[in-house]
Amino acid sequence: MIIITGGAGFIGSCLLADLNASGLTDILVVDQLGIGEKWKNLVGKKYSDFLTKDDFRDLFNSEANFGEVSTVFHLGACSTTTETNADYLIDNNYRYSKELFLWTKEIGARFIYASSGATYGDGALGYDDTIANKNRPLNMYGYSKQLFDEWLVQNNFEKEAVGIKFFNVYGPNEYHKGEMASVVYKQFEAVEMDYPLKLFRSFKDGYKDGEQKRDFIYVKDCIKVLRFFQDNVTQNGIFNLGSAKARSWNDLAEALFAACNKKEQIEYIDMPLELHGKYQYFTEANVSKLRASGYLEPFYTLEEGITDYVQNYLIPEGHL
Repeated sequence: MIIITGGAGFIGSCLLADLNASGLTDILVVDQLGIGEKWKNLVGKKYSDFLTKDDFRDLFNSEANFGEVSTVFHLGACSTTTETNADYLIDNNYRYSKELFLWTKEIGARFIYASSGATYGDGALGYDDTIANKNRPLNMYGYSKQLFDEWLVQNNFEKEAVGIKFFNVYGPNEYHKGEMASVVYKQFEAVEMDYPLKLFRSFKDGYKDGEQKRDFIYVKDCIKVLRFFQDNVTQNGIFNLGSAKARSWNDLAEALFAACNKKEQIEYIDMPLELHGKYQYFTEANVSKLRASGYLEPFYTLEEGITDYVQNYLIPEGHL
């Protein structure tokens, strides 16, 4: 059996689709569906059972027998970067992860989990995934992810697990994420209706409006990397996952207009006050460690990823 926490979410449901495409269906999906439409990410997918995250936690802590488990993909977490309930984030993103790892270790299953590029904060200390305990996150979400990374390293457990520091992921199946969805998804409808695409103004010297840069990674590349580590069981550690190429929001806007075959129109708007001091102006993953592990597949360029996303999923309103 394979277990995917966050299996109805953005990356989790794309992983589920890929596993199904490989003929794998003995999969336990763990998630919290709530009252939204995240459930639609499960439509058409094949899996053996579904549990809420709390029921799953109760069961593995009670040493329930799940049968033979080969891999646990721990992708479930609160990923809202503006979440201010620190106690909730500590329990949901840190303690839950600790408990699940220890259970996975006990039953001898492979543990692959989602960390985040948010652990690097403003990037002043670089984006080197070979350096432990050197990061300064800008928000509580990033700190909750950093805590678990640090706990693994401090206990020498990173040699028995795979952590993926996802940078800015975009792609199909993210529609339910609200404000946490990518700019591609959130601005697609405006572009299609010939309205201006809105980007934040810069309030930092050295960066013009729209020239803030991020490392954007297409979700299909993320799935390939997760499957690589599922199969290559001798490769462990914490790895950056980005395209290794910082691109500006203006670049993203240009690619989106081109994919929609629309005239470029950009409107720069003020950044919300709550983001001041918590905004990453530049991110770029150092993927040397990932490449050294043996993953040599090329990544989608920003233009290639956005074109595929728009023309094969957003325009026809399809899911992966």
